Amino acid sequence: MAELQDDLHTPPEVGELGDLPLGGPFPPEPYVPGEGDDPDAAPLERAHALLAAHPVADGYSGLPWALRHLPWYDLETGESAVDTDVPRLRQGHVGALFCSLHLPEGLAADRAVAATLEQLDLVRKVIAGHPESLRLARTAGQVIDARNCGRAAVLLGPAHAAALDDSVGLLRVLHALGLRVLTLSGTSWASKAGLTRFGEEVVREMNRLGVLADLSGASEETIRRILAASRAPVIATRSAARSLRPHPANLPDELLAALGAAKGLCMVPLTAEQTGPSVRDVADHLDHVRALAGPRSVGLSGTYDAGCAHPQELGDASCYPHLIAELLRRGWSDPDLALLTWGNVQRVLRVADVTARAAQERRAPSAAKIAELDG
Repeated sequence: MAELQDDLHTPPEVGELGDLPLGGPFPPEPYVPGEGDDPDAAPLERAHALLAAHPVADGYSGLPWALRHLPWYDLETGESAVDTDVPRLRQGHVGALFCSLHLPEGLAADRAVAATLEQLDLVRKVIAGHPESLRLARTAGQVIDARNCGRAAVLLGPAHAAALDDSVGLLRVLHALGLRVLTLSGTSWASKAGLTRFGEEVVREMNRLGVLADLSGASEETIRRILAASRAPVIATRSAARSLRPHPANLPDELLAALGAAKGLCMVPLTAEQTGPSVRDVADHLDHVRALAGPRSVGLSGTYDAGCAHPQELGDASCYPHLIAELLRRGWSDPDLALLTWGNVQRVLRVADVTARAAQERRAPSAAKIAELDG
């Protein structure tokens, strides 16, 4: 197998702050407190104003699996059985969300492919059932189009690597159905020992297709190899700072810095287990990740409807303004907040799209088999 670095050159960085259409005026008009305003209310007012111009791109939603267990639901008018519905998406200024196709622990390995396809089918049905509120998106441009039409863009993924059943061909099938993110962990070719030669070939094909590599839950050796191998930006869909909270899905400082150097994206989850019980704890993680990885490599991951407890004031998808208000109190600038909520996800998607187009001009679809490369 040819070395990945010989396969294609990294395309020029696109979507820099000056030329990236973030979906609104940039920077937004600052909020100016009026005489008699409640000082405690001012940051929340500013948060709503900023999010109206630069909505949240949520890196992880467990809604598909949660809906599978409901006999009936109504997301349009409101659904108390889940953390996410259309009214709360609007209240929280969520402009895009990645819908997880992950499967519950303990599911038989031979069910992974079928169960992932069932999840994917369910998401598409939900989108089709809410045409005035949701829109399927595959590219950065389609995310912008959805937002300009007043819809929340839904991107498919992350899915678990087990859904490939050790087949690069299945990766192409899932991509054709809309898959945009794949978590590289829990397989023989992406394990605690790192990526195998077949795993590197999967990364190569992901780059060719424009499927983003998700690092959350992967071993440190696998993460290091993905960072070295991928020509497109990689993301961690639900990882915070391990030095602040020693959760296995959180990243150590060394890898946070490496992710920033690779122009990837760490999406900090709003879960009590990974970040702590209060909105201030979440803000501490965001401060830490921004300091190590840089303001262009930090994002948000609600992790709603994934069976997790959430910090106070961040109980459902409507609560993002409370977090942004806390960051404003800490002195985050409007441009850095616009990157956090919207711009960084747009950049990653755009660069992945450009990388894919360049790769498709240089190589044909992979026909690699695991037995040939790892046998």
